[in-house]
Amino acid sequence: MTTDTATLGAAALLPRHLAVLLLASVATLFAGNHVAARLAFDEGTGLLLAVLVRSAVALSVLAVLFLLQRKRFAFPNDAGRWQLLAGLMVAIQSLCLYSAVARIPVVVALLLMNTFPIQLALLTWALGGPRPTLRAALIMAAILVGLVVVLDVPAWLASPEALGPDWLPGVAFGLGAAAAFSCALWITEHHLGEVGSTLRSLLTMLTVFVVMIVAGTLQLVPGGMALPASSTGWGALVALALLYSVAFSVLFISVPRLEMARNAPVMNVEPVASLLLGYLVLGQMLSATQLVGGAIVLGGIVVLSLSPR
Repeated sequence: MTTDTATLGAAALLPRHLAVLLLASVATLFAGNHVAARLAFDEGTGLLLAVLVRSAVALSVLAVLFLLQRKRFAFPNDAGRWQLLAGLMVAIQSLCLYSAVARIPVVVALLLMNTFPIQLALLTWALGGPRPTLRAALIMAAILVGLVVVLDVPAWLASPEALGPDWLPGVAFGLGAAAAFSCALWITEHHLGEVGSTLRSLLTMLTVFVVMIVAGTLQLVPGGMALPASSTGWGALVALALLYSVAFSVLFISVPRLEMARNAPVMNVEPVASLLLGYLVLGQMLSATQLVGGAIVLGGIVVLSLSPR
């Protein structure tokens, strides 16, 4: 009986090359979402409006999936506050990441966001989990060195005005996005394990949607609900919502067949895709030195994600 079940489970998995291709395509769609967001912001679109529209479309998709799968609203009594906190963390992550994208090159913002494995490992350790191994610590140090190169820290220290007034806030928002996402992952792993994945995702996106409405109503972010000033801005707003929702839906539906424990590092192609799309659509390009730093960061993240712990 066990052998038959294992055989059926293995048969349900996609072939490795198809799984890798699908994950790379999803990562490219996510990268396109961030490039579209930068284009929308450049055309006057408000930050809150962009997150609101994106979360509304994703929420609709999740609601349909929840109904089609005939899931039950089974929710442990003690999980409510943790679910709310996880949703708030994802809302903060969304705002911070889009804020970073609006201020610095998209690929730099995503590289900063991709430091979340480091922050998650340190957070887990700080809250009583296992200490990072020496190997993991060395990989994290290499990633940080790569970030120093990508961010061109020596040039910034020598001449802060050369990189523009938005550079430092953009970096802070990128790191803040990674921190918020790390908190959301920790909460999910330690306190929301009994909540179904579809229901958890639905409630998280609902929280993000409500937070954006409240923040917009209270005008917590000046100009946060501003409408696009051109047809290009409107097109970019629609594109960011559709790209994110399609990527999220494909990934969510396909996860059981993708053998994520083995293939998840493929998702790190997102900054690479954003580099290409950022150049083609926005004209953003990193220097040769920064490209080397980016390669160090991506390589370190992939190796870290493949580590046993």
